[in-house]
Amino acid sequence: MRRVSVVGNSGSGKTTLGRAVAARLGVPFVELDAIYHQPGWTPIGVEEFRRTVAELAGGDGWVIDGNYGAVRDLVWARADTVVWFDLPRRTVVRQVLWRTVRRGVTRQELWNGNREHLTSLLRLDPQRSLLRWAWTRHKDYHDRYTRAAAERGDLDFIRIGSHRDAARLLA
Repeated sequence: MRRVSVVGNSGSGKTTLGRAVAARLGVPFVELDAIYHQPGWTPIGVEEFRRTVAELAGGDGWVIDGNYGAVRDLVWARADTVVWFDLPRRTVVRQVLWRTVRRGVTRQELWNGNREHLTSLLRLDPQRSLLRWAWTRHKDYHDRYTRAAAERGDLDFIRIGSHRDAARLLA
């Protein structure tokens, strides 16, 4: 395991585990959200996103965290392992709720000056509410990565279905 793609629902723990795996392997950690979300939550252009990710994925070792379909082919073409967070929906939603509250109260900067706001918890549009996104996209991620694990014999898929599974991976 030298080039690891970490995927799964928002708020499932991808970044926390990804950082820990990268530290353990002694390789760079890349958070795709930090590249994609430019100041003011403006998305980076697709060509520039792909160019940046291709350069990063070209390295000998890395852990890349994110689900972006626009660059999945680039990441998985070089990956040897996919760590797939498939926690229960209730666990993910609880984690997103608490994380959003914590980030909103502390005004924690995420990437490029962007911050989460507590008002996002009240929004119904999944594009403007991480909580709503996590709820509505849960089955999509489960189905997508279940299929990929069955179809992609060139990649070692490690399914994380609980916090205990994540701890075992790090042990």
